[in-house]
Amino acid sequence: MEEHEYRSYVIDSIREYKMGLGHFADRLPEVGHAYMEFTSACFQEGAVSEKNKHLIALGIAVNAQDEYCIMYHTHAALANGASEQEVLETIGVCGAFGGGAAMSQGVTLVQHVIDVYNDTQH
Repeated sequence: MEEHEYRSYVIDSIREYKMGLGHFADRLPEVGHAYMEFTSACFQEGAVSEKNKHLIALGIAVNAQDEYCIMYHTHAALANGASEQEVLETIGVCGAFGGGAAMSQGVTLVQHVIDVYNDTQH
């Protein structure tokens, strides 16, 4: 994929996830809305910052190889003040636990999200 294609893929994928969740909540509101309320509460600032909660979620997503969650939580961590270095160190820990499969997601997909995020901030 070309660089501009990755940008579109990342943006479209995050949008697709949010739209899919909204569609699910419309069709099964008692589950969809409860899920969204629950996850919203889980990511609220507390003893652990929202930024760090998204870094934790990123680590879990990388090890689970969940592309949508990798993109969503990388973007959310950056939007909540995580530096590129913090994201990359999170990926390093993922590699320690998840080996090559985790690293392959971290050194490709996560970098694409970082690049897209940085492009939108300038």
